[in-house]
Amino acid sequence: MKLKLPVGSFKAYLFDCDGTIVDSMPLHYVAWKSVLSEWNCEFDEDVFYAWGGMPVAEIIATLNQQHGLKMPVYEVALRKEALYFELLPQLKAVPEVLEHIEEQYGRIPFAVVSGSTRESVTASLDIVKLFDRFDTLVCAGDYERSKPDPEPFLMAAHRLGVAPESCLVFEDTEMGIQAATAAGMASVKVPQPRERVLLA
Repeated sequence: MKLKLPVGSFKAYLFDCDGTIVDSMPLHYVAWKSVLSEWNCEFDEDVFYAWGGMPVAEIIATLNQQHGLKMPVYEVALRKEALYFELLPQLKAVPEVLEHIEEQYGRIPFAVVSGSTRESVTASLDIVKLFDRFDTLVCAGDYERSKPDPEPFLMAAHRLGVAPESCLVFEDTEMGIQAATAAGMASVKVPQPRERVLLA
């Protein structure tokens, strides 16, 4: 399967990380299920994918609200990240996205724009040996408003010194695509793992 890019001459590529550069969403879900089971908290897989791009702390706070729970956000977030790190050796890059990284690397600047923590993004990129490909990382904690707000993407464009309309965004979630559109950027939707299996 090949990703079909929108027509245009782009001066920068902005990539979401989880589910876009790295096929990490199934591993993140395993970590979430494991930590949330300690609190008898349900987290449906479809909801998990729909919330892709939402920072970890925000997910826990939202689940607390929905289920009437009092999970300690900071502690649960740390535990979830630790469980994800244990699964990291299984991580692989998404081939359809890797192809475009290799094709344009050195020609235009790249940024990662993620709802995950800097530690998580760095660890993921290190495992698949892609960390050195990116000029800047915009991660949870760098911005005030997360996707679908355009702030994270606009911050990345500003750091790269490229006008928003000259950036192309690679995203695997609807929330991310909405953020890119709100930032005035063209985007390409990366199919999620289950979709990629069907398309293959």
